Amino acid sequence: MNASYKNNYKKFFRRTYLVFAGMLIAIPFIIDAVAGSRPQAFSFFNKNLADTIQPVVRKDSSKVKRPVPVAVPGADTNILSPDADTSKGTTVDTLFVPKISKDTLDAPVHYKAKDSIILMVPDKRFYLYGSANTKYKSIDLTAEKMNFDQETGILEATNAKDTAGKLFGGPIMNDGGQSFESDTLKYNFTSQKAKIYNTRSQYGEGYIHSAQTKKAADNTIFGFKNGYTTCNLDTPHFSFRARKIKVIPDKLVISGPANLEIEGIPTPLFIPFAIFPITQGQRSGILPPQYVVNQQKGIGLENGGYYIGLGEHFDLTMRGDVYSYGSWSLTASPTYRKRYKYNGGLNLSFANTRFGDPAVKSEFSTSKDFRITWNHSMDSKARPGVNFGAAVNFGTSSYNRYNVYDYNTRVNNNIGSSITFSKSWIGKPYNLTMGLNHSQNLSTRDVSISFPDATFTVNTIYPFQPKEMVGKPKWYEKIGISYNGVLRNQANFKDSLFGRQQMFDAMQTGIQHSVPISFSIPVFKTFTLSPGINYSEYWYAKKFIRNWNPNKPNLGTGDKGALDTTYQAGFFTARDVSASMSLSTALYGMYTFAKHSKVKAIRHVMRPTLSASYRPDLSSSYYRLVQYNKEGDKTPMSDFDGAIIGVPSPGTFGGINFGLDNNLEMKVFSRKDTTGNHEKKVKLLDGFGINGNYNLVADSFKLSTFSIYARTNLFDKLNISASGNLDPYQTDARGRRIDKLIWQQGKISLGRLTNASISMSTSFQSKDKKSKAKEQTIDSIENAQSKDAAFAAQQRQLAMVRANPGEYVDFDIPWRVDLSYSLAYTNTIIPDSGGVVRRITQYVSFNGDFSLTPKWKIGLNSGFDFTNMQIAYTNMYISRDLHCWQMSINLIPFGTFRQFSITINPKAGILRDLRINRSRQFYDL
Repeated sequence: MNASYKNNYKKFFRRTYLVFAGMLIAIPFIIDAVAGSRPQAFSFFNKNLADTIQPVVRKDSSKVKRPVPVAVPGADTNILSPDADTSKGTTVDTLFVPKISKDTLDAPVHYKAKDSIILMVPDKRFYLYGSANTKYKSIDLTAEKMNFDQETGILEATNAKDTAGKLFGGPIMNDGGQSFESDTLKYNFTSQKAKIYNTRSQYGEGYIHSAQTKKAADNTIFGFKNGYTTCNLDTPHFSFRARKIKVIPDKLVISGPANLEIEGIPTPLFIPFAIFPITQGQRSGILPPQYVVNQQKGIGLENGGYYIGLGEHFDLTMRGDVYSYGSWSLTASPTYRKRYKYNGGLNLSFANTRFGDPAVKSEFSTSKDFRITWNHSMDSKARPGVNFGAAVNFGTSSYNRYNVYDYNTRVNNNIGSSITFSKSWIGKPYNLTMGLNHSQNLSTRDVSISFPDATFTVNTIYPFQPKEMVGKPKWYEKIGISYNGVLRNQANFKDSLFGRQQMFDAMQTGIQHSVPISFSIPVFKTFTLSPGINYSEYWYAKKFIRNWNPNKPNLGTGDKGALDTTYQAGFFTARDVSASMSLSTALYGMYTFAKHSKVKAIRHVMRPTLSASYRPDLSSSYYRLVQYNKEGDKTPMSDFDGAIIGVPSPGTFGGINFGLDNNLEMKVFSRKDTTGNHEKKVKLLDGFGINGNYNLVADSFKLSTFSIYARTNLFDKLNISASGNLDPYQTDARGRRIDKLIWQQGKISLGRLTNASISMSTSFQSKDKKSKAKEQTIDSIENAQSKDAAFAAQQRQLAMVRANPGEYVDFDIPWRVDLSYSLAYTNTIIPDSGGVVRRITQYVSFNGDFSLTPKWKIGLNSGFDFTNMQIAYTNMYISRDLHCWQMSINLIPFGTFRQFSITINPKAGILRDLRINRSRQFYDL
């Protein structure tokens, strides 16, 4: 309908049928006036209601049950509905009851328009102009223009043209979560069917562009001349073109023969049919494999398998790999969860790897490996005071070498496991922790297992303190006592001995009890005095007896002569007791600069500590002198050296412990400070100090080594930490320490530097405009971890990020640089030879990326080892954002495991298996 036609009908209403139209429109208002009040701003239409309203004879209102107004969801008024609830016998005293036709609609239709709404009485049509909106049950339709035919029950929605001839206001239909955008839409209210032209609809991550679409009453969609894509542009970069497509809501998108088009250009890739799942929630199904080419294993299919959904709390994923050279692997990954209780996942992997040609035995080798990982976490609110967690990683030493392609995992020689149970008695000072710990060196094949380990502690209690404190507490009321008990069981063995008798023979058991008694009182107002007594007792199940054997081969030098160690089982005890008294305080110093100086002041804080302690020699009975070299030199060794709970120190100690900690800050002028002082605090040194002790009762070497340290964070960007040890004693020509201090030689020095280290790190990056949105996403993931199995899925995702950094770059950050540097120094004197071994290790690592353009990014992770003068592990990548696709090139050019790969894949998860990947691996075994 053109604009002039619309205006003529407006005049026609005003001049000719004004009275007739007024009477017709007044009828619904008369009915509503007697049935219930209704705001007049609300409009509705019903084809049969206009033709079937008949007067009825008035009856006794007490006997006639009448429909009552009901609320329509989302509406701002109450309207009459044939589905009104009259089960409670609600009656309304009224004169007329409208007779409802059998073919009337089963729900009201609500409509509105921004510009105008026109009723064509002779044609029984409604015309809506300007951002028209119609709602019927679950259907919500918006368009620039609409017209409704009461005779046929068909609503037609179209777009419009602006003054420049550009189309706008196309129909958008939302129905039960389905969305349709089109040029023209026709909907039949009676049959609830629709026909849509030039439509674009979304199903999950996918979009369907269709020339014509038919919507059935059950919401099934039939499309003609279609294109399926995950690109959200009106003209997509790629699509699968199919003549016919059927959409079963919340289940599948099914098409006939389809052809892949890229940028509108058909490709030679045809598929006989396609099935795209659009289900929501847990569904069992096949996991398609990925085609790969491996240099050592041949052509293969990876990660193919089956997913089994076993309900809300449990599921199982089965995956497998198979290669043309005979290698294969199987992985079972069950996960479990119970909201607000616990969640976890288990991985069981078995692999059979074949290398070389079986016909050439010298070049052929096989490796059968396994790996078990398990993670479990418990919601802290499930059982207050009780917690159980597990992080298990156990397997053969060669599994990572042959079956893992992530460089960091492959070169990591240490794996470990931990299973812990803890309980805290609420309202009581008791705490119990039990666990199993495992550590394994994949290079040396050494395994250490601790089980069971247990720790029971009693927090500090004050036995002399009254239940209700009155006035200032007495000194004895501050006396506190606590208890700490440790049970250790540990076995160290080679992985080939797992489960054998040798593993149980290597098991050690020990228990340690510790009872500290302490209290603190202020003295001289600024000092704190803290006396204390500590008693420890050790229980052992084995004694180590060591003797010099001149005929035993020395594995370290190849010469004859080494220590023999035998074990004696039984129950053995040792004990230790010590008394101490410490005094501490804090001293403040301030230096103020000139009034107009940018540096306002520098503050220095010193925290000296001084303590005296005494420990009698209670361990002399199990210490004896043992020869350790062929020259006949002897050293005191304990029968319990090497025990897992430690051993008391030999000899008597009565001396002084001292320490000094410092903090340095300054105030500078800052225009950003809005408090009015225009000052800003800058930390120069977070802490730096020295610690040591002096043994008054020792017959030699009374002064200990000095431990020095420093740490700071300059300008909130540069983290610096340093530490070292100083030995104050001289050495003789054979490299042995002698009881003479270095400064007795006339040198002004605290001692000889035996070791030192320093590390620095910093990070720079440009501003991320989407940082807040990403933080919200991270928070939502963290919250989901306590509700379901999202944690296990996130761990798999992080592993993929580490393995393919080029596929997971952040294009919102134009550039980023991370730098770190470490320096370590050791100065060791070898006894008997007098030789001095000085070793310096330096390592610098850097990683970062930058954007050549908003869609191209280049990244590098690398480092340099100054000790060996070689480049460390290096990974270079190039990424290209192709809107709905992404391309990445990864290169590891150096090292034992070198790799090159190029990958092009869609971003949408539903098409994650539609990827082009070419990779080459090179091993230096």
